Amino acid sequence: MDKLFGKTLDELKEIVAELGLLAYTARQISDWLYKKDIHDIDAMSNLAKRTRDILKTRFEFGLTPSHNVQESIDGTKKYLFPTIDRKFIETAMIPEDDRVTVCVSSQVGCKMGCLFCMTGKQGFQGNLTAGDILNQLKSIDEWQKITNIVYMGMGEPLDNLNEVLKSLEILTSEWGFAMSPRRITVSTIGLVPGMKSFLDKSECHLAVSMHTPFDEERRELMPIQNVYPLEEVLKEIRSFDFGRQRRVSFEYIMFNGVNDTPAHVKELTRLLSGLRCRINLIRFHPIPGTPLTGSPDHKIQAFKDALNKNGILTTIRASRGQDIYAACGLLSTKELMRKE
Repeated sequence: MDKLFGKTLDELKEIVAELGLLAYTARQISDWLYKKDIHDIDAMSNLAKRTRDILKTRFEFGLTPSHNVQESIDGTKKYLFPTIDRKFIETAMIPEDDRVTVCVSSQVGCKMGCLFCMTGKQGFQGNLTAGDILNQLKSIDEWQKITNIVYMGMGEPLDNLNEVLKSLEILTSEWGFAMSPRRITVSTIGLVPGMKSFLDKSECHLAVSMHTPFDEERRELMPIQNVYPLEEVLKEIRSFDFGRQRRVSFEYIMFNGVNDTPAHVKELTRLLSGLRCRINLIRFHPIPGTPLTGSPDHKIQAFKDALNKNGILTTIRASRGQDIYAACGLLSTKELMRKE
């Protein structure tokens, strides 16, 4: 049975017309789906019983509860959600002072094969629907406290472009969750056509996984460099007018002896000079089957200081949820799926 949750207002209007219901019913349904705290069609109390009964012949509400939840000593939570073909995805909830950030997944597994990522080790198993993506927000205990959303979980968001854009439309529209796009960041490893479409069709922030400014090194870390070189990614970014409110940032995982030298500082400065952006330095958490190790903290701090001195705004991202494998690059349900 099809799900109502995850439908846009235009899709709801089509459904209402097909079922012979009054046109304004679509707006009523969207209010119940995205603005109210209910979980089934019968709770849509301002719809006539006949209308609800008609809807239930074709649709279910569409929320899916989490299968499991783990909590870190730092308050981070990792939710496990069932999805397509009895597979699972992971979602991280990160509380910090007056912010609650949720890191959502966009695919089951990933086909990009980055050397440093656990999700890529399990391969690609399917795209999530907009409803699957939004369910990760609406079905966690903290959903009414969410202040920020990052599309940095399992999968490459722009490899599932249509459903990701649809989810962003629902999140930011006044008939949907009515969130500010300035509180949402979508990450990509640099799929240029998808990135262009995302920049044109959304107002949300962009984060690009860079990890090294040198072509050959990036090719070894990220096979996508063979298809969309960093130079092409940066060319597209420089051609776009971000305005004063929209932000582009670069994610940079620190690998000891690989991408943490003065030469990397110099090349990053050359590449990003004149571009209003931020670099987020990220500690590497070792994963099985990779020769990479993380840079020590003193190197990360020196790298940050050197970039800032050169005029490139740079911060170090705090590592969260390491004890429950919820930190950057560690989301993977391969072992969990094996146990189910």
